[in-house]
Amino acid sequence: AGMAARVSVLPSPRCLFDDPVQIRVAGLQPQQAVTLRASLVDESGELFQAHALYRAGSSGELDLSRSPALGGSYLGVEPMGLLWALQSKTPYKRLAKRNVLTPFCVDLEVYEGHGDMSRLLGKCTNERWFLGEGVKRISVREGRLRATLFLPPGPGPFPGLIDLYGSGGGLIEYRASLLASRGFVTLALAYMSFEDIPAMPEILELSYFEEAVNFLRKQQQVKDTGIGVLGLSKGGDLALSMATFLPGIKAAVSISGSSFNSFVPLKGDGFTLPVHPYDLGRMKISDESGLVDFSDVLDDHTDPATWDCRIPVERSLAKFLFLSGLDDMNWKSDLYCQDAVQRLQQHGREVEFYSYSGAGHLLEPPYLPLCKVSIHRVLGMLVHWGGQWREHAKAQEDAWRRIQAFFWQHL
Repeated sequence: AGMAARVSVLPSPRCLFDDPVQIRVAGLQPQQAVTLRASLVDESGELFQAHALYRAGSSGELDLSRSPALGGSYLGVEPMGLLWALQSKTPYKRLAKRNVLTPFCVDLEVYEGHGDMSRLLGKCTNERWFLGEGVKRISVREGRLRATLFLPPGPGPFPGLIDLYGSGGGLIEYRASLLASRGFVTLALAYMSFEDIPAMPEILELSYFEEAVNFLRKQQQVKDTGIGVLGLSKGGDLALSMATFLPGIKAAVSISGSSFNSFVPLKGDGFTLPVHPYDLGRMKISDESGLVDFSDVLDDHTDPATWDCRIPVERSLAKFLFLSGLDDMNWKSDLYCQDAVQRLQQHGREVEFYSYSGAGHLLEPPYLPLCKVSIHRVLGMLVHWGGQWREHAKAQEDAWRRIQAFFWQHL
C-alpha cells in the first residue's frame, strides 16, 4: 500500500530453486536511478544479500533480463544476478538447504537512488522451493542404509539416480530433491559423518553402495533399464567405482572428482582399492586467514607407483560425464578428469567432459551462490574452493542442464 513501484517475479513468485525467473519493476520515473536488493535468511539465521544499481527505461520500467546493472554486486545484464551474487555478512558461510520441505524466501526490494537506500519504493518475495508439487520425501533406514528417497508424482516409471555429496559427509538432500522435481526417482545417500557412520571411516564397503542400488532398483516407480549415479568431489570417485564394480549402473556423472580412490580405502568383493598416496605436509596454510590449500597434497597421479589406487573405469560398460572447474583451488579436478577421460577414450568408450573456466570446486545446482571458502565439516579447517562469481554461476547453469540431459539420454 502506498508504494511507488511494483516489483514482480514472473512467471510466478513461487517456483523451484533451479527455475530462472524474470524480475521486473514498474511505476518508476523515466530514467530513474534505483537500487535493487535481494535478501535471504538461511535456516541458521544467517543473512545473505546482494544489490545492484539500475536506471529505469523511458517508460519507467525495469526488466532485469534487459537492463544492465551499473554497479553493486555485479555489472551488466544478469537476469538472475541478485540470486547468484548473494553473500553473507559473516565471512566463509555456504548457502545450503537443510530442510527441503520449506522454501528459501528471497525478499526483493527497490530503493530510490544509487546511495543510501533510505527510501523503499516497492518490494515482493520470491518463494524458491526444493520440492516440486507432489514429490514425496521418504526417510530410508533399511539395513545399513542411511538415505532419503524422493519420488516424483505419478506411476512412472522414472529413471533412478543415486546422489552422493563429498567428504564433508552428512545426508545432503537439496540436489536430490530438485532432481526428483525434474522427473528422476532420486536416492540421496549418506556414507560419511552421519548418525552412526563415522566422520572418517577406516574403510568404505562397496557392498553398502550395492545395497543402495538394490534398494532403488526394487522401487516400483523406477525403470528397470539401469541406474544412474551422480557424485561431487569424493562422491565423484565413488560414482566411478560404483559404475566400474557394481552391475546395473548405466550412467555416472563425476563433478570435481578424481580417477582414483581418494582418502578412504574401498573394500570390494575380494579386493581393496587403496588410498591414493598423499602428504598433508604439503598443505599450504596462509598466515593471515588460516586458509588451507589442499591442491598439492596428493602424490603425482601419473607415477605408476600410485596406479593400484586407480579406478579401472575402462572396464565399465556405463556411460560417463565428467565436469570440472578450471579455478578449482581445492583439487586438481580437471587434471584428474583428463586422466579418466584419456583412459576411457583409449579403450573406445563413450565419454563426455566439460571443464569450465572460472568455476570452482563446488559446482552446485544453479542460482546457489558461489562459496569460495568454507569450513570443511570433517576436517574442521577453512578450505579454499575457488571460483569467480559470474563464471561459476554460468557454469552451474550449464552443468545442471548437461547432467539432466545426460541422464535422460542414457537412462
